[in-house]
Amino acid sequence: MRSRRFLRAEQTSLDWHAPGLVAGVDEAGRGPLAGPVVAAAVILHERHPIKGLADSKRLTALRREKLFDQICDKALCCSIALASVEEIDRLNILQATLLAMRRAVEGLRLAPALVLVDGNRLPVLPMRAEAVVGGDARVAAISAASILAKVHRDRWCREIDATWPQYGFATHKGYGTAAHLAALRTHGACEHHRRSFAPVAEVLAGARTESAA
Repeated sequence: MRSRRFLRAEQTSLDWHAPGLVAGVDEAGRGPLAGPVVAAAVILHERHPIKGLADSKRLTALRREKLFDQICDKALCCSIALASVEEIDRLNILQATLLAMRRAVEGLRLAPALVLVDGNRLPVLPMRAEAVVGGDARVAAISAASILAKVHRDRWCREIDATWPQYGFATHKGYGTAAHLAALRTHGACEHHRRSFAPVAEVLAGARTESAA
């Protein structure tokens, strides 16, 4: 039975080629305790190939930055979209991720005939879409999307680090490292923390208990 919010899809074999444009979609930021989840959609240009595309997690930060610029310059079109902390807390992280993915596809200036999404979940889209497990390492357009999403979110973390240096966002990128958890316990949560995530909720609950004592 299909869910109204998302679809579970079989992994595509990648042997069948749909007529028309193909977009790759991926996200960054599902696991961190703070900040938006970011999704990107990319339609690559067949006549302008980009060398070195790979899963963003396998690339150095410097290499990702260089590829980010190349993708923006050479892709037929690309789009980056977010789901906010408020949406993550209201919808849950899965639904917020699917929302960001849908927004990224809707932001493309050209409509793809087929959308290939990394993972095993799909946003509801008006065109054909297929989930590709491990797609960020197997499909060039998804690799490109993973790079755009990762670089965009890392840049966001560096930007807010200037305002909230006590948390160390530029270093841990919002993930629940020992240093981040220690900062949470010392300073409490800031406006960018995801209240629905257990480590943040526990800190807030502890603060309320202390204030009531």
